[in-house]
Amino acid sequence: MRAYDLVRPLFFRLSPETAHHVVETGLAVTQGTPVERALSRALVVENERLTVDSFGQTFPNPVGVAAGFDKNATVPRSLAALGFGHVEVGGVTAEPQPGNPKPRLFRLPEDEAIVNRMGLNNAGADAIGRRLSRTDVPVPVGVNLAKTERVSTENAPADYRRTYEAVADGGDFFVVNVSCPNAENFRDLQNRDAMEAIVGELIDAGADPLLVKLSPDLPDPAVEDALEIVEAFAIDGVVATNTTTNRPETLRNPHRTEEGGLSGKPIEAQSTEMVRFVAERTDVPVVGVGGVVTAEDAYRKIRAGASLVQLYTGLIYRGPTIARDINRGLLKLLDRDGFETVEDAVGVDR
Repeated sequence: MRAYDLVRPLFFRLSPETAHHVVETGLAVTQGTPVERALSRALVVENERLTVDSFGQTFPNPVGVAAGFDKNATVPRSLAALGFGHVEVGGVTAEPQPGNPKPRLFRLPEDEAIVNRMGLNNAGADAIGRRLSRTDVPVPVGVNLAKTERVSTENAPADYRRTYEAVADGGDFFVVNVSCPNAENFRDLQNRDAMEAIVGELIDAGADPLLVKLSPDLPDPAVEDALEIVEAFAIDGVVATNTTTNRPETLRNPHRTEEGGLSGKPIEAQSTEMVRFVAERTDVPVVGVGGVVTAEDAYRKIRAGASLVQLYTGLIYRGPTIARDINRGLLKLLDRDGFETVEDAVGVDR
């Protein structure tokens, strides 16, 4: 039995948001200490076969932390010490936001899932930008750019630009989030005209490399519209996908009825199919997100076309060794299938 299996019941006695705060505080305390270095020695898998070169960045392994875990960029170094090959912080908005009323985060343990309606609570772009500029992180750091809630759709491009300019010096890549299901008016940002205006403004501001994050709930024609924008504006990559408002019939926990975005194991197949759909229609790198818990989950996304994968919910249910476990498992899967590197396996099932 893993050590985390023993302590997880204690965390799960706390409310999900309180437990997250406890973990985040603990990780923050370790940064720059011998504990961080000890974690790195124990959990970082160093193997050139896992290295990925995408959108001008070199990732030591393909497994990253999705946006939403480190909203305020307080623990990216500690997350790197847990063995992750990149960290995406945020979502970040131009102005600080408290988010939605509590409770707003719900565990579905039987389903290895979470429902959240956090509402993009964060300290704001200026504070996060200052923090990032002072933090030396040994892996690439992405910044998830989102719209300030009170800002109208018409003024969204300028709002995204303000956020980008505040965090530009601290990020290695930038992700346009127009697909958050837990904030007002985000659905309006996914139409073609709105996306073109936002992307155009960010490119004009110098955002590079720039990726766009898609919703798993978009119909195929809307995804194809988004990918035409990716091509037209020479966007560097696609993140597939955000959380879903759909509720699979297989869900068992009573919290399945809560409003918000569902993440975790129940959306693994849906998000992998979105990865495949996107990878078949674009040549840019795809970041696969949704239901990654095991090496097999990550490998399915990679074979479907993902150059990188991200997780959040899996970290809650499987604990701090998850990146190490997935990376070790990927090496075994590469050996099994005769691939020299993880990059050789990208898209072989398309």
